[in-house]
Amino acid sequence: MKRDHISRRTVLKGLSTAIALPWLEAMGPVASWAADVSPTKTAPNRMAFLYVPNGKNMADWTPTTEGSGFELTPILEPLAPVKDQVLVLSGLTADGARPHGDGGGDHARALASFLTGAHPVKTDGTDIRNGISVDQVAAARVGDQTRLPSLEIGCESGAMAGNCDSGYSCVYSSTMSWRSATQPLPKEVNPKLVFERLFGAGSGGDRARRDQLRQSVLDFVREDTRDLTGRLGKNDQHKLDEYFSSIRDIEHRIARAAALPEVKVPDYPVPAGVPTDFQEHIRLMCDLMVLAFQTDMTRVCSFVLTNEGSNRSYPIIGVSEGHHELSHHGNDAKKKEKIRDINKFHVTQLSYLAQKLKAIPEGEGTLLDNCMIAYGSANSDGNAHNHDDLPVLLLGQGGGTIQSGRHLRYAKETPISNLWMSMLERMDVKIPFLGDSTGALAGLVG
Repeated sequence: MKRDHISRRTVLKGLSTAIALPWLEAMGPVASWAADVSPTKTAPNRMAFLYVPNGKNMADWTPTTEGSGFELTPILEPLAPVKDQVLVLSGLTADGARPHGDGGGDHARALASFLTGAHPVKTDGTDIRNGISVDQVAAARVGDQTRLPSLEIGCESGAMAGNCDSGYSCVYSSTMSWRSATQPLPKEVNPKLVFERLFGAGSGGDRARRDQLRQSVLDFVREDTRDLTGRLGKNDQHKLDEYFSSIRDIEHRIARAAALPEVKVPDYPVPAGVPTDFQEHIRLMCDLMVLAFQTDMTRVCSFVLTNEGSNRSYPIIGVSEGHHELSHHGNDAKKKEKIRDINKFHVTQLSYLAQKLKAIPEGEGTLLDNCMIAYGSANSDGNAHNHDDLPVLLLGQGGGTIQSGRHLRYAKETPISNLWMSMLERMDVKIPFLGDSTGALAGLVG
């Protein structure tokens, strides 16, 4: 039976609600840079940037061997289920995070420079100045193809003014995305608000009615769903069922999280309106990112797990001391072990995200195959506050343009901005430079 062609911009509409659809076979092929390299490619590339603060226990992070035969280190071990989708990139540098005569403030500079390749102006006033970040370069060029140009999320709120790090404005240590040199983009830490941004929520009487009825967004689009299902083949119907199940599951988890009592975390102000379980908070945000990519709601996302200099403790893994406090370990073996455990906890959440993306079929592969998920920090060893030989991972195959499952080591002082240039290429974005970049990063295609 011949099926109708479905536009990629099709949405299911209901009361104050519009739900985007995942990529379906009925939508047909999509043109992209990667399609020139991989002729069978039908889905667009997506890019995401995940940031974790305070550096790493580098001895337990860096593989001892290079190439495809590398072994996962203690920190990277949680990535075993998706090792074939992982690139470990050693030797990259964030020169903009270095002092350059400005003294202290390594944490603020690290987050501010990570995606910009710029050296932020030292100020705790309103005269902030940094650089445009790679995600926003991409959003400016491809954002008109999706409903949201980009999505900025996180799991720790932060001030947008005031002095947070040795004379640097708080905006630097809590913000990764910059639309321009003077326009930082704050992240959203409340999963409910992210959900509403993705799937719509009206205002006034409609919004009040919806809250009063406490219905799922899916209930409001039931009629549209029935009409669409009759126009789809069996594969697309199955995919749509799985997608709706994911939405329903997230709704239930958000509702459960809102009903739980607050748990006071030592030395950390728990953000209002978010899950009190930190792992659940991270995973809810990961699931929302997956849905945003699956629906082609956006192709660009930045995710700050915790702010630079964060002193969050991790009782869930038996670490009661603050993260920042432990990062100044002074080579104390016990403190370094706890840093390793925190690092491994973060990588475990990355593995969760990667496995969710890998479980979603798309085209002839999976959603992860059509993603580039960069993960890392612009601090290397938190005790030394050095910004070279950074801990950086790249997950996904960029639509068949990245040969993953390897450990690559680059020459000393290779700008991390070169990695961002390579990712932009795979998003059909060509620019002469970004920050301190010297060209695209070699070796990603083997």
